[in-house]
Amino acid sequence: MYDLSQAKENLQKVVGWLKNEYASIHTGQASPVILDSIKIESYGSLQPIKNVASIQIEDARTLRVNPWDKAHVSLIDKAIVAADLGLSVAVDGNGMRVHFPQLTEETRGKIVKVLKQKLEDARVSVRKEREATIKDIETEVASEDAQKSSKDQLQKIVDETNRQLEEVFKSKEENTMKV
Repeated sequence: MYDLSQAKENLQKVVGWLKNEYASIHTGQASPVILDSIKIESYGSLQPIKNVASIQIEDARTLRVNPWDKAHVSLIDKAIVAADLGLSVAVDGNGMRVHFPQLTEETRGKIVKVLKQKLEDARVSVRKEREATIKDIETEVASEDAQKSSKDQLQKIVDETNRQLEEVFKSKEENTMKV
């Protein structure tokens, strides 16, 4: 029997990757996660905004960003604008407000296309992992019965992973299409 634990772990990483990718796509609701990929130069190294400021949800479409060092206000402002995430920034005395614009039907459609592309990228990764594991099974397992059994177990794991990916997509799609 072939040990499928590494394949399971790699497939769960794909699910985690998709969730992370979807978290960085804004759907008209304020989410601090969208700022996770934005970094600023701070004390000689690149730092994510969450490492140099507190980020709170102020209301459904506004985040409040309060840098711990007031010198970072302009750097954070420029970094958010440069990231081109479709967010608007209003700087005040202590920090800034990041506003998430109301989405139009056209924008929602574009976001769903991006979501579908990310889902397909994840499915490709699942297929590649499946193919690599099947090659390993064929080279490491001598008995044809054991190979067939291992491949059947692998297929069940792949099917479950694809179901999880589909659930993540459907959830994000519903959230995006809410008016």
